[in-house]
Amino acid sequence: MENAQIDDVARLLKSIAHPIRLKILCLLQDGELSVGDLLEVVGTTNGNLSQHLAILRHQGIIVSHKEANFIYNRIADPRILSLMRGMQSLFCCRGGQDGASVEPDLARFGLIEPPECHADPGD
Repeated sequence: MENAQIDDVARLLKSIAHPIRLKILCLLQDGELSVGDLLEVVGTTNGNLSQHLAILRHQGIIVSHKEANFIYNRIADPRILSLMRGMQSLFCCRGGQDGASVEPDLARFGLIEPPECHADPGD
């Protein structure tokens, strides 16, 4: 990678390296959601959520549009979707030999709280 690319990737990773922003991106993997929908699930104040959404928008990670009184957000770049799905498969849902989900190593060692895993769409 060139230095400029390294700087861009570092900026991107810094932008998503916050628990609330990661949670927002996990929720947006399945499609766009309104600010109200995100607020219900994320569990923070409206002002705090707005600040995190602004950071993600400023970095070009998400885009938003307004319909009537609602603002909807979605992931802007398919590479971000790939990144989120890759992180999810590495750290959230590890399938055992029988296909059952097993606890991630980081959670098992008490380094993080066990994350919730999305159900496989094929189930």
